[in-house]
Amino acid sequence: MGKMDGRVALITGGASGLGLEDARVLAAEGAKVVITDVQDDLGEQAAAEISGVTYFNHDVRDEARWEEVIAETLDQFGRLDTLVNNAGLVRFANVEELDYDDFRLQTEVMLNGTFLGCKAAIPHMSRDGSGSIINLASVAGLKGISAIPAYTAAKAGIIGMTRSIAVHCREQKYRIRCNAIAPGGIVTPMTAQALAEMPEGDAGLDQVNNHGMGQPIDVANMVLYLACDDGRHITGTTITIDNGETMA
Repeated sequence: MGKMDGRVALITGGASGLGLEDARVLAAEGAKVVITDVQDDLGEQAAAEISGVTYFNHDVRDEARWEEVIAETLDQFGRLDTLVNNAGLVRFANVEELDYDDFRLQTEVMLNGTFLGCKAAIPHMSRDGSGSIINLASVAGLKGISAIPAYTAAKAGIIGMTRSIAVHCREQKYRIRCNAIAPGGIVTPMTAQALAEMPEGDAGLDQVNNHGMGQPIDVANMVLYLACDDGRHITGTTITIDNGETMA
């Protein structure tokens, strides 16, 4: 039997990168997986290629669409056990150069989108008696990175919000766990683009040289651990997957 047999997972930003690898791993362990994204071609391709995966178009900034996605998931599968708030993007510019529209876009997708997902999912998870929420943060939320202030702010906010949600669920006796994962550099299309945009001498390039790049499976394995019964006694924490970067 798979570790996720009989369970249903919803993964935002699931058409590529970390979210896509999460979908592969959870589906391989028996879960029915709904991936959502705004990259329709990639999302539909993933659903066609991975058994047990369904794709919905979904802008995580849209509160009404969150309600629809949860309702569609429940209509199709009857339950929701795991939510992975993974959708994200990054724009490079320091605080003096960053355009306010880019700042808002990044924080709305990652911080606001994570909030809306938790808010929409918790009533249905609590109705079913248990659940696991996994929020994708970053080492950027644990240390200062001058080139990505909006991304850093969003990821730090996700870490704090994760703790608050975990405490709320415990106080309400919902049996819903809420944790964050903070990866360092991982080989994904987003990070490939980011590295290509970095100027020579940027601190982010030092990170890659000193700590190397992880693979999406390194994060997906932790998503599986937190989603299944193996992680049943873990809530309110942030787990770093960074090859020691935050120790420096």
